[in-house]
Amino acid sequence: MGITKHAPIAVTVLTALAAVLAAAATPALAAEVPLVEVRAGQGGSSLSIEGQIEPLRQATVAAQLGGNVLALLVKAGDAVKAGQPIARIDERDAATGVLRMDAALAQAQAQAQNARTALERTRELRAKGFVSQAALDTVLTQDKAAQAGVQEAQAARAQAQLARSFAVVGAPFAGVVLATHLEAGDLASPGRPIVTLYSPGAMRATAQVPLSQAPAARRAARIEIELASGQRVEPAARTELAGADPVSQTIEWRLDLPAAALPGLLPGQVARVHFIGAAAPGTAATLRVPADAVLRRGELAAVYVAQGEGFALRAVRLGADRGREGVEVLAGLKPGDRIAAQAVQAGLAGARPSR
Repeated sequence: MGITKHAPIAVTVLTALAAVLAAAATPALAAEVPLVEVRAGQGGSSLSIEGQIEPLRQATVAAQLGGNVLALLVKAGDAVKAGQPIARIDERDAATGVLRMDAALAQAQAQAQNARTALERTRELRAKGFVSQAALDTVLTQDKAAQAGVQEAQAARAQAQLARSFAVVGAPFAGVVLATHLEAGDLASPGRPIVTLYSPGAMRATAQVPLSQAPAARRAARIEIELASGQRVEPAARTELAGADPVSQTIEWRLDLPAAALPGLLPGQVARVHFIGAAAPGTAATLRVPADAVLRRGELAAVYVAQGEGFALRAVRLGADRGREGVEVLAGLKPGDRIAAQAVQAGLAGARPSR
């Protein structure tokens, strides 16, 4: 396996830097450094797709009553409890509606009382033979209709009271205000958004996988989500949507994040999804070494190879970082080489391979 024509220069520079580090170290820091054997991994086995963080539970709270917004009680970033008031809408029109329904109910009840009195009187007259059965049946039907009118008026009044209750808009669940869409003085109307809430206790990463790469993503042995902080976590659950987007020709993957990764995350943050072990069978193998085994100085990279009782610095050309699978080495090593697991320790004065 060859190295580039600039390898002698790279080795010289890295050796000089390593010598400076070793000279600065005290003999007390010298120790035996554990070794790792260079191994081969499946080449090109990682598929990386850029995604974003989004909450599992998010809701846009809309007005259900028309009227001016008297007060917006929250702002973006506020934490709210379930049922906590978040806005107040002018309820005067709704209150007038309740009064109208009260009057309609009183009228219906009065009509029902008249119908019931007429029914009782007709029954007495029927018992004495002064009216026909047909007349009694007519009055009985009128009584039933009056009672139904009372029930209808009661339902209308209940509906008016419910509409009035919408004047105070409450949070549907405990969460954080993501955005506000109205301000005090704006005119609210049924269906117009007021605020958007999300629950910070459950988040996921979403990635749009191109259809051409979907088979490789499905073959992945493991999936890792790289957060904006650089932390890599495995999803607690994964879901591949059944349909493809007709415009972008992608399939959405939803990857639930574990609870330990949630602190500090915000909706909309960028995340990178790595589908590891996604290569097709027969793909050429590449060498892998642990990330801590690599000494990096700018664009130069090297590893400490065990030689006898010490180490020799060897320049390498690196490929992709595969996370826990290690860093790909494209040139400079061969399978079976033994290298220091910790490049920094191996560069200290007197460092020697562990036995």
